[in-house]
Amino acid sequence: MASQNSDTVANNHDVEKGLHRTDTTVTMPSEIFEKLYLTPKVPKVGDYNLRFANPTALGFVGFVISTFTFSMVLMGWGGSEGFAPVVGIFFFTGPLLLTFAMVFEWIMGNFFPMMVMGLFAVFWLSFGVIQLPTLNLSLPYATTDDPTGAASPAFNTDVGLYLIVWGFALFTFFIFTLRINTVFALIFGLVNFKVAAGDFETAGNLQTAGGALLFVVAALGWYMTFIIMAGEMRITLSLPVGDLSRFWPQTNVDLATAAASAPAREHGD
Repeated sequence: MASQNSDTVANNHDVEKGLHRTDTTVTMPSEIFEKLYLTPKVPKVGDYNLRFANPTALGFVGFVISTFTFSMVLMGWGGSEGFAPVVGIFFFTGPLLLTFAMVFEWIMGNFFPMMVMGLFAVFWLSFGVIQLPTLNLSLPYATTDDPTGAASPAFNTDVGLYLIVWGFALFTFFIFTLRINTVFALIFGLVNFKVAAGDFETAGNLQTAGGALLFVVAALGWYMTFIIMAGEMRITLSLPVGDLSRFWPQTNVDLATAAASAPAREHGD
């Protein structure tokens, strides 16, 4: 009797989450899968999504804590300046959680979240290296007027070029977020050479504006994390994420089937 009651409770939880239990397996509707895992549902071998915990929220937590802190320092809240006291966001809080999440997204076969977690993990690590005062990376550009070299046009142009490359990468990822939902797309869509030109006043204004945009990104990240955690904790919420999957072809077909049907669609068959 206890076993039957336990099964009943489990079944009720599955129904709340949008799962449908059969005699052999549990299936999840594509729209629920995409909301919880932030990736289109595709055929997979095995049942890793049923046996392992969802790692997507863990990666989001690392991202948003780091981004919130980064954005507030950029905006100079409370007179904050410099990243040396919070350098842990570049090497531990962000990359550590994102790397753990990336590995388990890979194990579970969730391609797009794996790519996203890996992208931001290496960004925080690489950008953190620039912020470490002990490395003195700007020292080779030092002059009499600028003993640290941090204001050097050459040094800041190098950093600017690096960030432009990241801009291309984020734009590429943004295109694919349009397959999932609006909130996820906005996170990427919101994500300088003024220092190199010596325009420090404009650079300061741009830094504040950039910090404000990152703050919005972090807030959206928290919103998405809350939705994922609520779904996994079987808390029924109807918070909107702007589902965009309905505008795209179904993805829960294998590659061979999709490739075979493509020529037919092109010829209007």
